[in-house]
Amino acid sequence: MHEFLLQIPIIGMEVEPFVLLVITALAGGAFGAAIGALPAFIFTGFVVFLGEGVAILQREIGSLPAVNQGELAAGITGVLGFGAITGPHIAFAGGVAASAYAGKKYPEMEPDGWDYHFGKMILYAFGTKPDILAVGAVFGVLGVLINRIAGGLIALLGIPITDTIALAVVLSAFVARAAFGYPLVGNPFGDGLLDMSPFEREDPHPMADGGGVEHAGRLATEPWLPHQYKWSGVTVIGLVGGILGGYIYLQTGSIFLGYAISAISLLFLQLGVENIPVTHHITLIGAVGAVVIDPIAGGIVALVAAGAFGAVSGLLGEFTQRLFYAHSGTHVDPPAMAIAIAMLVVAILSIFGVLPNAGYL
Repeated sequence: MHEFLLQIPIIGMEVEPFVLLVITALAGGAFGAAIGALPAFIFTGFVVFLGEGVAILQREIGSLPAVNQGELAAGITGVLGFGAITGPHIAFAGGVAASAYAGKKYPEMEPDGWDYHFGKMILYAFGTKPDILAVGAVFGVLGVLINRIAGGLIALLGIPITDTIALAVVLSAFVARAAFGYPLVGNPFGDGLLDMSPFEREDPHPMADGGGVEHAGRLATEPWLPHQYKWSGVTVIGLVGGILGGYIYLQTGSIFLGYAISAISLLFLQLGVENIPVTHHITLIGAVGAVVIDPIAGGIVALVAAGAFGAVSGLLGEFTQRLFYAHSGTHVDPPAMAIAIAMLVVAILSIFGVLPNAGYL
């Protein structure tokens, strides 16, 4: 009975470690709000890069003194990079929620030259504004809860389902939309949700005249990446990124190193370098393609599969951004949606024996 009282059902953690995690997630979410969602995710890339580098080093030279094989790397990648410090479901999600809140509460903060709704401004650092940091903190904890509950349910089922961190990023963003009064999907201003032609024509939002500050200067349709939304280009960068992610896995044994490099590359996007592609969902799923095909065929076939997996993930990101990003006023992360969907498919195929494993799940 005493052990039961110390264990939180579904979440699968003892009370004290869970409280420590929640307190840290409050700080992690606020940190994401303070520096901005995208800068917070770039930090994820650096921390995961460090963790995966240490893991590769440990595999090459064996256990370090007083450190069991893999423990140090797991602590950096899992506990820090994907944990309460820079975990995307905490720091990035906290920053996304902060932008959604500020888009309604502080439209006057919107920087010059930003054509989209301010609620989508994930590059913006909110500094030390207490109420905005509080929003980030709350959503940091929400990310922990979603991730832990989803993980607990998967553990009860005993089968892989999907990437729970990516799932938490997506669900948290939709909660922010509902909490701060944005439409969950929004109204398309063209030939349906998938039509990006209003953006290409630079059609203004119909409510820009007389719709208040919220719609002033806003475009009718707002694709996630103005330089990365055409199907052909997304397919090509998907093939390229998938092959690179797969090759990195085949050479190093690290599934997440390509993901980390892709996340770090977004530093250039943050700094204003034009046309930098977003590829972390592509390199990650590309690596998964190599993971699941390498035991069957290996070599060139695994690398080709990585390219195909990367292309599919890139297209999933574009498809989901057209559905859930382009027509409302906040950021719902297309890479997270792509990863969650792709890993769900991988999990299902592994359960039915079509694939030999479920990647990193």
